[in-house]
Amino acid sequence: MEVILLFFIAHWYLSLFFQTFFLHRYAAHGAFTMSKAWERIFFVLTWIFQGSNYLSAYGYGIMHRMHHAFADTPEDPHSPKYDESLFKMMWKTKTIYSAITNKKMIVDSRFTKNVPEWTAFDRFARSWVSRILWGAAYVAVYAVYATEWWLWLLLPIQFLLSPIHGAIINWFAHKYGYRNFEVGDTSRNFLPMDFLMMGESYHNNHHKYGNRANFGGVRWHEIDPTYLMIRLFNRLGIIQLAKEKQLSPAEVKKAA
Repeated sequence: MEVILLFFIAHWYLSLFFQTFFLHRYAAHGAFTMSKAWERIFFVLTWIFQGSNYLSAYGYGIMHRMHHAFADTPEDPHSPKYDESLFKMMWKTKTIYSAITNKKMIVDSRFTKNVPEWTAFDRFARSWVSRILWGAAYVAVYAVYATEWWLWLLLPIQFLLSPIHGAIINWFAHKYGYRNFEVGDTSRNFLPMDFLMMGESYHNNHHKYGNRANFGGVRWHEIDPTYLMIRLFNRLGIIQLAKEKQLSPAEVKKAA
């Protein structure tokens, strides 16, 4: 039982880390830079740790830029304001993401500038062959180590981790939580201490200052675990952190 729980938890956080670090903060927002060699390494690591849930940096980056540009308007790729249910919103998200990634949608050039792209690798990593092989690997782990029947209930979640992570933020963080800043959309900070989403739940902070690598840091309890890793990678020379907007004492005091 312990092996399956550790496997599930590790997959949850490692998959989420590469989504927020590589796809979100790097591909969509350019909060830091890296060499082409390191970019290719992170493409591969994203595939390894997202596995059957692999998302294209190109498709994710463009769609997320559109979300910020059109937040909570009819053009938003995912807004609870315009979809009656979480499932309808996520199906719409999937449809738009696929159209962008497969280049079947005409996208304004402002959304494509400097978005990382590795077409050949994406084609393989997004293929059904890749997804089925990863899925088979997950099933094999459960077949060997699942000692209780209820542990198998975790397996479908692992097949769908990326959509689940997206749904938590794109639906719940636009409906529940608190706001540090009044912005022109419904974004909220879903959790006061983000033990679940590695900083992603500080969604209102992020919508206020989209290009900041640190999604937290406005209130004392808003610790962003991914930002701590970004600082470490910057110190090691793996990435080069862009100069960030520093919040003024007045902005912090207003939020507090």
